[in-house]
Amino acid sequence: MSAATTVVLAGVHGHGRWHLRNVGEMPGVELVGICDPRPPEVDLGVPVEPELPALLEKTRPDVTIVCTPIHTHSELALTAARAGSHVLLEKPPTPTLAEFDELAASLATTGRACQVGFQSLGSHALSHVRELLTGGAIGELRGIGAAGAWRRDADYYGRARWAGRRTLDGVAVVDGALTNPFAHAIANALVIDGVSADEVPRELSVELYRANPIEADDTSCLRLVTARGTPITVTVTLCADWVVEPYLVIHGAKGRIVLEYRENRVRLETPDRVEVTEHATTDLLANLIAHIRDGEPLLVPPEAARPFMRVLEAVRLAPDPREVPCSYGPVRGLRVIPGVSEAVVRAADSLTLLSEMDVPWLK
Repeated sequence: MSAATTVVLAGVHGHGRWHLRNVGEMPGVELVGICDPRPPEVDLGVPVEPELPALLEKTRPDVTIVCTPIHTHSELALTAARAGSHVLLEKPPTPTLAEFDELAASLATTGRACQVGFQSLGSHALSHVRELLTGGAIGELRGIGAAGAWRRDADYYGRARWAGRRTLDGVAVVDGALTNPFAHAIANALVIDGVSADEVPRELSVELYRANPIEADDTSCLRLVTARGTPITVTVTLCADWVVEPYLVIHGAKGRIVLEYRENRVRLETPDRVEVTEHATTDLLANLIAHIRDGEPLLVPPEAARPFMRVLEAVRLAPDPREVPCSYGPVRGLRVIPGVSEAVVRAADSLTLLSEMDVPWLK
């Protein structure tokens, strides 16, 4: 490799803007090309191509970041790896478990590294939570609840043809609240319980709802019981009446731990003490580069993402979301489910599904 690590970015709009800034701010990293059918708004001084093979041939990058529609991930990641580039692949990595397994097997034959873009798995807060659990800080683990309530208006679903779709042109997409915006909540819970790539959960069920005129879920919940018997519930919405930044509650016999994963903050609550700590995070692109150059272990290799893919597969195979009544928010095009934010919080505290609670809009 050259002195600078050269990077191509496939997908410069939407979340791709975050990757563009991140590459620009990272020492020793050079952006050498952009792949997008819609060029960036400003001239970035690098080649721009609508098709990835042509750009890879022209630039020969060390790393390709794939931040494109979900159903294009597999083809583009494999194209980059076969061209000799290592890959940072945005989450969710693929829209089906079978496609994920095929991709992982094919990537292994290329000799190129692939990091899956669950950035929250780079947080040092996760290892701190696991140390607290191992040390018995809250006693026996009773379960993990996750909650999140955001607001997304009609423009969010109108930004691309694939947004809010379960399928597109006969191909799986699975762009719902659980599998995309709140995917980190699921991934973090699975890591905290130590779920392995090949582990089959004892139980996995999902409930999908929607207030928006979309195919996929904008409000949903799941219950997963891991092989070691830990119940995990995740309840989320994009139709919040008030915003709840996503968090996990790790319930124990002697207390609980609250992980605010976007802030890398951990709150330990026991009868004897309340302790709040904040933690650093390792950037996944930096970790991938350290892996390439120095053999540093990858934080999120494909096998680390496979437990999440089991959940995504359950969402994909679940019945279409049930439509629920809503009101309209202060923002034009925003649909709000009255009482949903309180229900999300209550579900994480009680480890229950929405259908098991007294929720008026489900009657």
